[in-house]
Amino acid sequence: MTTDTTTTHSTELPLAEQTVGEIVAGNPNLSRVFQSFDIGFCCQGKLTLGKACERKGIDLQKMINALDAEGSRAPESEINAAEMSLSELTSHIVETHHGFLRSELPRIHAMAERVAQVHGEHTPSLVEVYQVFTKMGQTMAEHARHEESTIFPALAEPQNEADAATRSQQIDAIMKEHESIIDSISRLRELTNSYQPPAEACNTYRALFAGLADLEADTGQHFHLENNVLFPAVLERAS
Repeated sequence: MTTDTTTTHSTELPLAEQTVGEIVAGNPNLSRVFQSFDIGFCCQGKLTLGKACERKGIDLQKMINALDAEGSRAPESEINAAEMSLSELTSHIVETHHGFLRSELPRIHAMAERVAQVHGEHTPSLVEVYQVFTKMGQTMAEHARHEESTIFPALAEPQNEADAATRSQQIDAIMKEHESIIDSISRLRELTNSYQPPAEACNTYRALFAGLADLEADTGQHFHLENNVLFPAVLERAS
């Protein structure tokens, strides 16, 4: 990719000559890249990419490469979880899905707060989006920490009959948390019209809804691996 020829789907202008706002409007997920380089994409979205990089002292080609990488990021390839050992599967969950939460929860929270502040007076549902997400995000972060510090390490330990009973109770509690989180995600989907922003939505608004959609997709894969693969394997081993 070069600064002379790179284009997006929405325009024939070279990427460096497109505004930051146009770029994020064309693909809201690219907001992650701008946030990582501390370039505003909403209120400062009228700057061209070249000018924004110049003001921040960022190498333009480095920025273009980062946008290209994010824009062409393929979905996670299918894994055969059934063939993984318990340690391999828990490592995959921690690295892939808990890693996603560590990266995305703070980013989405910041956007939800901003959108609620700016647009909540006219669209009260956005205030509820912020409230629901804040509570759910705290639960998800604590849930991941608990799994990593307590649940997953215990899975690798030999267990007697008493251990197996405790393990079963712990798994039941985790799956109930999963149900609560899914209920919250369902509420977010209702509040956002299935993550479809209105035509007049600003780029932060659009990026928030895109982030929530990605979170729902990742959470579905995450909980599937635990509920339908990991936990049944643990319980079968204990029987």
